[in-house]
Amino acid sequence: MTHPRNNGAADLGLLLLLATLWGASYSFIKVGVETIPPVTLIAGRTLIAGLLLLAVIRWRGSALPRDRATWTRFLVQACLNSVLPFTLIAWAERTVEAGLAAILNAGTPIFAFLLTAAVTRHEAVTARKSFGVLAGLAGISLIVGVQAFGGLGRNLLAQLAIVAATVCYAGAAIFGRGFKGLDPVMPAAGSLLCGAALLIPVSLVVDAPWGLRPSAESMVALAALSVFSTAFAFVLYFRLVNRLGSVGTTAQAYLRVPIGVAIGMAFLGESPSPTAWAGLVLVIAGVLAMTLPSGVRAPALRAG
Repeated sequence: MTHPRNNGAADLGLLLLLATLWGASYSFIKVGVETIPPVTLIAGRTLIAGLLLLAVIRWRGSALPRDRATWTRFLVQACLNSVLPFTLIAWAERTVEAGLAAILNAGTPIFAFLLTAAVTRHEAVTARKSFGVLAGLAGISLIVGVQAFGGLGRNLLAQLAIVAATVCYAGAAIFGRGFKGLDPVMPAAGSLLCGAALLIPVSLVVDAPWGLRPSAESMVALAALSVFSTAFAFVLYFRLVNRLGSVGTTAQAYLRVPIGVAIGMAFLGESPSPTAWAGLVLVIAGVLAMTLPSGVRAPALRAG
């Protein structure tokens, strides 16, 4: 069996892929909520993604767990990782720009670190991880620059909703470690199906979706959001939680900002400032500090 330490480069590659998929979700949501109400958009997102993963499970000749305890955990994970944060962000992005939403949501590693240090203490809180959190935060500040926060303070309630979603994501990363014995596709599918079961009735009552006339762009955004930024991303997410831990996996939130810079360079002709490049170096250093195994971590966990 391959030891996790031998797969550090592969795990970092998957972390980068996850950050890309979730980084793109803000733009998909922004386009989707133009003609689809937030609750209905997220109900469709969780339903499509959940059914897709269920089909994958059936195609592999497997089946979802049937015990009540596991489904109760799926339900809690759904609330923390999809129902509450997805809906809060979708609602907020009716007035908040996608870029600012990504910036506000990049604090997930900080909340995960603080919850781990103060409450759960399930992972060793090392000086290296502390450095990673601070370096990532400093890097984001340099990348976005003060001018990027020009809209901060306007639409305050919507922005606070995104921060609340960030706290939910941190809690989800910690709670998700309880699925370590399962194939990553199982908690991904189970939690998404639970999320759909919670959101669909609300959508039917609040939005009356049968009367909606969504645009083609919004429907394409919903499809991309469901397949790539949800179904595929959730499988990667639970795999990484198993391998990197909750704090390490949330480091992908830091990577979303430099990915946005790269997309702007490639497709919008943007040219990052020198401080943005310095920030990118800090972000990479922070992610490495929070994710690469060390000789100190394993003995600390064994002693616990």
